[in-house]
Amino acid sequence: MKMFLISDNVDTYTGMRLAGVEGVIVHKEEELRAELGRVLADEEIGIVLLTEKFGREYPGLICDMKLRYRMPLFVEIPDRHGMGRSKNFITDYVKQAIGLKL
Repeated sequence: MKMFLISDNVDTYTGMRLAGVEGVIVHKEEELRAELGRVLADEEIGIVLLTEKFGREYPGLICDMKLRYRMPLFVEIPDRHGMGRSKNFITDYVKQAIGLKL
């Protein structure tokens, strides 16, 4: 089973290539949809890494992929611009989930 990266920037792509992960760089929604279709057609790909920007810009598309397909697993990763989350993400998440302030 292989991992595959769909990135919006060269730095993340280069770093993942150095780690042995193949991928592509896309900037437009049409390109993203085309690559997602290609990934779904490849049965060897088990994990698709997507930079967080795609989740922010196309939340409906990315959520649909995550919910609709059991394989491959779609994972959003931060890129060199940092995470799209606050620095207190984990404590805020716990507070929202169980109502406990840490």
